[in-house]
Amino acid sequence: MAINTDKNSYTVIFAAIMVVIVGSLLAFFASSLSEKIQENERLEKQQNILYAMGVNENEDEGSVNFVSTDKVAGEFKKYIKEQLVIEGDKITKDDNAYLIDLKKQETEAKAGKTRKLPLFIGEKDGSKYYIIPMRGKGLWDAIWGFVALDNNLVVKGVYFDHKGETPGLGANIKQRYFMDDFAGESILKGTEYAGIAVAKGNNDPTNEIKDDNEVDALAGATITGNGLSAMIKESVKLYKSYLESIRAKN
Repeated sequence: MAINTDKNSYTVIFAAIMVVIVGSLLAFFASSLSEKIQENERLEKQQNILYAMGVNENEDEGSVNFVSTDKVAGEFKKYIKEQLVIEGDKITKDDNAYLIDLKKQETEAKAGKTRKLPLFIGEKDGSKYYIIPMRGKGLWDAIWGFVALDNNLVVKGVYFDHKGETPGLGANIKQRYFMDDFAGESILKGTEYAGIAVAKGNNDPTNEIKDDNEVDALAGATITGNGLSAMIKESVKLYKSYLESIRAKN
C-alpha cells in the first residue's frame, strides 16, 4: 500500500524520525570526540599561558604564533615552575591548576562559596613571572585572557581572547599590536590595585607613557574595551592578598 506523503501525520512522523537520527549521530560524535576536544582545550590553555609570559613562535612584529602543539607540553613543564590554587587564606600546589574552570568558580562565588583561584609561576631568562588568568564580559559574550607580572607587578605580557566580539573591532583584542601595548604598564596606581584601562581619548596613542595605567582604545570597540578594563581590574583585586606578599619581598 502506497504511503500518502501529503498527510500532516506523515510530515510529523518523518520529522520526528529525522530528529532522533540526527540527535543520535550528534551524540555519538560528541562522545567519540570528547577526549580529543578536552586535549585540544588543555593544549590551548598551555599555549595561552606561555604566550602571556613571552614564550611563543612569533616571527615578525605582527604575528601571534603559539608554541606548536607537539612542543607545548614540554615547554609548559620547562617554563612553568609552580601552579598554585588560592582558596581564601589557603594556598596549595596543583599541577592541574590551569584546568580550573573560571566560569564555574565565578558561579561558586556567587553562591557564597570560596572560589578557587589558579595562579602560575614561571621563569624565563632568569626572571620570575606571576601569571593570572582572567575572565570577563565583552560586547556580545565572554572575553578572557592571562596577564604576566614581574616582582614589581609590572606587566611583562598578556594574552586576550573572546567568544564572539565583532570582527575588525572588538575582536582585535587578540591582535599583536593591541596586546603588546600592555607590556611595561603597572597594575598599581600608588598603592591601589587599579589594573590597566583601555582608554578612549588616551593622550598617549603610541603608548610610550608607562605610568598612567592606560593603553589606547580600539577604534569602534568601546564596550569591549570597557569590559576588558573591568576584567583586568577585578581579576587583579581577587589576587590582591597574594600580590601583596610579592611586594613585601621586594
